[in-house]
Amino acid sequence: MKAHAPTVFVVDDDGAVRSSLRLLLKSVGLAVSAFDSAQAFLDAYSQLWAGCILLDVRMPDMSGPVLQQQLTLRGSRLPVIFITGHGDVSMAVEAMQKGAFDFVEKPFHDQELLDRVHRALAEDARIRCQLAEHETIRNRFDSLTPREREVLEQVTRGSSNKVMAYDLRISQRTIEIHRSRIMEKMQAPSLAQLVRMTRSMTTSGG
Repeated sequence: MKAHAPTVFVVDDDGAVRSSLRLLLKSVGLAVSAFDSAQAFLDAYSQLWAGCILLDVRMPDMSGPVLQQQLTLRGSRLPVIFITGHGDVSMAVEAMQKGAFDFVEKPFHDQELLDRVHRALAEDARIRCQLAEHETIRNRFDSLTPREREVLEQVTRGSSNKVMAYDLRISQRTIEIHRSRIMEKMQAPSLAQLVRMTRSMTTSGG
């Protein structure tokens, strides 16, 4: 399933703010979807959404930081930019320590806000590209036979064919065949790239 088109999600209980932000963002060709409460956004949220969130810090019923926590629990990777009044800067800083992407203080310059939004959109695209790459590598790994996975594990340790043949109790020629098939299935142009692929699965939780 593919992610939706990148969208800037505006979450603010102030109708005038929502309208002005929608106009500003649309004026530079950005897709916008606005919500009047954190709960409304949470109710509609989909993991397929791509883009970023412009989120007001102070809202009735559910604040911006609480929404951020709820989204984190749901595995959301959408970058969050908090919109904050002067008295709420400390809350925004704390939210950034918990994973928010950025915050902008009212009143803000239009270009300042747009610059931050574009950086957040670029970060979201980078993360999604990285996740797609990891998924591709995982699918290739899943196509390996149990024996090929054993050989791959030894390869990434730097074991020689002779050592692998001894450890796995098979001939060096069979090891060579397995290595060739592993390189083909993983679509690795080099041994170094194969090692990087395997390590990327480990570091991404695969």
